[in-house]
Amino acid sequence: MGAVLGDVLGLAAGVAVSPLPIIAIIIVLATPRGRFNGLLFAAGWLLGLSALGGVMLVIGSQDSATDHGQPADWVGALKLALGVALVLLAVRQWRHRPADVSQAQLPQWMAAIDRFTPVKIFLLALLLSAGNLKNAPLTIAAGASISASGLPVGHQIAALAIFVVVASIGLLTPLGVFLIMGERARNMLGNWKDWAARHNTAVMAVLFFVFGLKLLGDGIDILSS
Repeated sequence: MGAVLGDVLGLAAGVAVSPLPIIAIIIVLATPRGRFNGLLFAAGWLLGLSALGGVMLVIGSQDSATDHGQPADWVGALKLALGVALVLLAVRQWRHRPADVSQAQLPQWMAAIDRFTPVKIFLLALLLSAGNLKNAPLTIAAGASISASGLPVGHQIAALAIFVVVASIGLLTPLGVFLIMGERARNMLGNWKDWAARHNTAVMAVLFFVFGLKLLGDGIDILSS
């Protein structure tokens, strides 16, 4: 199990460093029912990652390894495709980064979060976890790696749970600070939000590129074995 954790924890760290979801939960925490909405958002996030990873475990359990114990070719092809996609997204993000970070703008939908119903907040968290252009490929790759490990089902589920927890640290940190400090945390969280907003594009470009190269390398290694 140690080997598969070594493979997926890096991917989990990539998911954890997600500026937009962190900004979103900070905005959610500033709503009138911030505590409830924040917990609801975190629940949606955790469910989204768990569901996407679980789907990959089910798919991978059908044909995850060769007779020699190596991951099946489809796992390598999947990682190769995801790696190419992330590298291309990195190039696109970098080319569209603002010349002046002080002029960086958040997506328009973020301005409406304070008017979201609890259902919309939950669905937003699901989308930002399982439908995010960075998080979804990394979670899919992690699920494929776990399913290809040959571990017993119980160990695979435990590995996925560890992935989800580590991948959620970036999101759960603002929630934890708010739950502990209450209103005193608003200025601190506001500063975190401003920094993330200014550097979101550059951070995402670098993460896309780094993890895209990692998945490319993993895919090539599997297909050439």
